[in-house]
Amino acid sequence: MRAATWQGPRDIRVVDVPDPGIEESTDAVIRVTTTGLCGSDLHLYEPLAPFMTPGDIVGHEPMGIVEEVGPGVSQLKAGDRVVVPFNISCGSCWTCDRGLHSQCETTQNRDSGTGASLLGYSKLYGAVPGGQAEYLRVQFADFLPVKVPEGPSDDRFIYLSDVLPTAYQAVRYADLPDDGVLLVMGAGPIGDMAARFALLEGHRVIVVDRVPERLERVRQRGAETIDLDEVDDLAAEVRDRTSGRGADSVIDAVGMEAHGNPVAEKLIKAVGLLPDAVAERLMTTAGTDRLAALHGAIGAVRRGGTVSVSGVYGGATSPMPLMQMFDKQIQLRMGQANVRRWTDDILPLLIDDSDPLGTETFATHRLPLEDAPKAYAQFRAKEDGMVKVVFTP
Repeated sequence: MRAATWQGPRDIRVVDVPDPGIEESTDAVIRVTTTGLCGSDLHLYEPLAPFMTPGDIVGHEPMGIVEEVGPGVSQLKAGDRVVVPFNISCGSCWTCDRGLHSQCETTQNRDSGTGASLLGYSKLYGAVPGGQAEYLRVQFADFLPVKVPEGPSDDRFIYLSDVLPTAYQAVRYADLPDDGVLLVMGAGPIGDMAARFALLEGHRVIVVDRVPERLERVRQRGAETIDLDEVDDLAAEVRDRTSGRGADSVIDAVGMEAHGNPVAEKLIKAVGLLPDAVAERLMTTAGTDRLAALHGAIGAVRRGGTVSVSGVYGGATSPMPLMQMFDKQIQLRMGQANVRRWTDDILPLLIDDSDPLGTETFATHRLPLEDAPKAYAQFRAKEDGMVKVVFTP
């Protein structure tokens, strides 16, 4: 089969690889019909290179048609249409029973000290082959895949794999009061969709970004916007718009790709030049992030407010303004999305004929999988109005 593979920093290639097969009785194999390109994939593109191996299949947002199931699978059959969550959870362990599927104890990576295994996301998270491929092995097939109806296009359902549950969890963790104001840092796919959820629930939403096309997308959905390049002091601007207090809740949907500290950016690149064994040690014990978005969120939230972090960070020693956080009595919540915890809540919105979340038109680019190398480069550079890319294998 053809698959997008990591071959080195900023080097994605679509090559021939062996087809996946049934390895455990509870497995299924799907033929991938649509698969997404996520901002988190850019972390593998360069910053997390020490944890990658040439030939790794990337991608963690797939959906498709079941081709084969193992003898232990009773809830799926060949021909079923499914979306596959990016975190691999068994559905029956202690953490899964508590809705913490991203911490699944069955697939938890104890050697690296990380949570549940993820599709296509380096040896930090299990080195599991990813979903930017023609076929995919799916574990725990009686629990993990989300069966979706025939009829609506893949564009309606593909985001159940990551974007929708990640954005939904970010809003739930934001714990907005009924009359609360939500500030969203970043208008990429997660920030955009988090704003849509909050707007659908009747909240006032302000979105911050510096890319005009992204700001226009959320403005058209009803959000207020702030162009970061046009304000001198973000926190002051937000207070001016919120009776001098600040936002009730802030979602950081940016993470370590934020524009910010040039020293930290150079450090990340320098570490990537070291031998992998040395680089891995440094990144897991002494790494730093570009924290402009997170520090901006802490500055802009009101006293007693909540900061919900859905953007991915990886720095083990990133400095935090603890005095400010303590003084403002901030509530802070974060973590990988517990995808299967939220999918049943979200699915009715996707079946609704009115498409209230605008999923049908959410992707800005639909491309053949063979175009993955160019798409990664363009997505990183934010070229051609690229906000969300989906591939057709």
